[in-house]
Amino acid sequence: MAQRKIKIKINGVETVCEKGDSILTAAQRVGVPIPTLCHDDRLEPYGGCRLCSVEVKHIHRLLPACTTPVKPGMEVITESATITRIRKRLVSLMLSNHPNDCMHCEKAGECRLQDLAYEFGVDGSEYGGERWDLPIREANPFITYEPNKCVTCGRCIRICSEVVMAGTIDWVGKGFYTLPDTAFRRPRSLSNCEFCGQCVSTCPTGALTDKKGRGKGRVNEMQRVRTTCGYCGTGCTLYLNVKGGTVVKVTSAFDGPVNQGNLCIKGRYGYDFIHSAERIRAPLIRKGDGFHEATWDEALDLVAKNFRKVIKKHGNKSVGAFSSSRCTNEENFLLAKFVRTVFRSNNVDNCARV
Repeated sequence: MAQRKIKIKINGVETVCEKGDSILTAAQRVGVPIPTLCHDDRLEPYGGCRLCSVEVKHIHRLLPACTTPVKPGMEVITESATITRIRKRLVSLMLSNHPNDCMHCEKAGECRLQDLAYEFGVDGSEYGGERWDLPIREANPFITYEPNKCVTCGRCIRICSEVVMAGTIDWVGKGFYTLPDTAFRRPRSLSNCEFCGQCVSTCPTGALTDKKGRGKGRVNEMQRVRTTCGYCGTGCTLYLNVKGGTVVKVTSAFDGPVNQGNLCIKGRYGYDFIHSAERIRAPLIRKGDGFHEATWDEALDLVAKNFRKVIKKHGNKSVGAFSSSRCTNEENFLLAKFVRTVFRSNNVDNCARV
């Protein structure tokens, strides 16, 4: 293990990093900020935006920190007049073909390009020329695509191919009008898209946003509640974005131990049941031809009474339990233990078995 350690210098400070680390990874471990736009820790390094460019001693050009591996004795400079000038120029070029509509953009307050423009003090007025004037795409129930806000970082394409492995989107068009899109620019549907929202989770600007949450609040107005998805037994971590006591959207928890920010269509968009008027909020007991609300004590007493009646008449093997993968392992264990110790039966099953 000792042979895997490498010593380099970042801004004159000696740093120990792992063999195979990139300069960006090494800098992140010691808390040295390097701006990026095309980088996502879930994806392979890309080196497309060049905002992470740094100086390396004895190399007479800037190198992208995200794709440059560390080497023993390497001396890296992450901030200098030259680096700042290049980064400022890159952001200015991006803004030259970007709508200046931050006042009503869905991503305002959490847009990486907006943050970089503020950091480097640029507004896109430095360069003139042609701008995209493409229509907003909303031909599906979950994802809104505003191509004019795309910075062609490729993150949506890469996460769809590398993580989801669906290949729904790729580079379409030529030259100035090259953009990420579906094949033949067809609307997203269940035949060509899984609607997992991974592309939305990685997009650094307002090009891809959750349609269900549009217009329902700014990021600073929402309380993020960390929780576990209840749709299956995987245990994905997510954030419920709550405004005024109402869940308006679901976003990724990138430090989730199971999913690292990745979610499926159910976890990201299947939250309507939370505030559904048809949601059952109390135990129901059948009386006559209908169901009537009851207390938990009344409902559990009735269940226990009927179980005793069935066991007395037909024996222990006549009852059992069917558990759910939506429950935790601990809950399923308790159910199995309950059946075996109270019912004296081994009739326990789970939906995951089939």
